[in-house]
Amino acid sequence: MRFGTPLRYPGGKGKLTSYFERVLEENDIDGTYIEPYAGGAGIALNLLLNEKISEIVINDYDPSIYAFWKVLKEYPEDLIDKIKEVPVTVEEWDRQRTIQSNKQVAGLFQLGFSTFFLNRTNRSGVISGGVIGGREQTGPYRIDARFNKTDLIRRIKKINGLSDRITVLGLDANKLLKHILPRYDEADTLVYIDPPYYEKGNLLYMNYYVHSDHEDLEKTISGLKHRWILSYDDSPDIRSIYGGRVPLKFELNYSSYESRKGAEVFYTADDLLTPSGPVVGIGEHMLIDQGC
Repeated sequence: MRFGTPLRYPGGKGKLTSYFERVLEENDIDGTYIEPYAGGAGIALNLLLNEKISEIVINDYDPSIYAFWKVLKEYPEDLIDKIKEVPVTVEEWDRQRTIQSNKQVAGLFQLGFSTFFLNRTNRSGVISGGVIGGREQTGPYRIDARFNKTDLIRRIKKINGLSDRITVLGLDANKLLKHILPRYDEADTLVYIDPPYYEKGNLLYMNYYVHSDHEDLEKTISGLKHRWILSYDDSPDIRSIYGGRVPLKFELNYSSYESRKGAEVFYTADDLLTPSGPVVGIGEHMLIDQGC
């Protein structure tokens, strides 16, 4: 399948869509799918585009990420026009980087487009990272290597065509889980919680967590009545925080900063049914061990 999200995102889980489709089927859920840490929202958009879910909630506390999704939903034509006309050059990269560095005074559209431009022109999509090919453009790839305007516009149009089924929020994840989630039907909602990695989160995300943040999240999750899936990098500290739960282990290919495979884990609500046996995702993502 062709992925729907126009954002590249560190740790993005879009290729695990087929696993989530099976989870929805086994739990008879086709109503609402919520991502409190949406990022690139790969799974959410794939599920919506594949008509596996009726509506999605994309939430991200990072004002840059929130601004992009808000712009895509509410100002798609302006966004498309800007993509068509923007020069994909190091000089433009400098201009967009300046906007990102002063996000507190940037307008919504300015910030949203800056996020999109830097995401598509930075190494591994890291907003604070360096430009593809380097400032001298001597690397094996150039700044426009991930900026196929035709394809990106196609994705944006397709997503916006379903905008009435997409809610975009910019709330703290704990606030969303405590105060917004209860508004949704417990029996027909799946929440996918994908917080910043415990290890190296400060290298990958603008809003990363310290240990106490991860502990606070566990306290919030433990009180949820809705069915949920939680994913983390497989860290001893995370296993300690969620010590009473048996994780499901899978591997991801990382391209951020170094090319390697990294082990990750799912934790799930007690009443969530999960597919039995190995589940192959799309491409190189695979659930490899249930109950490790």
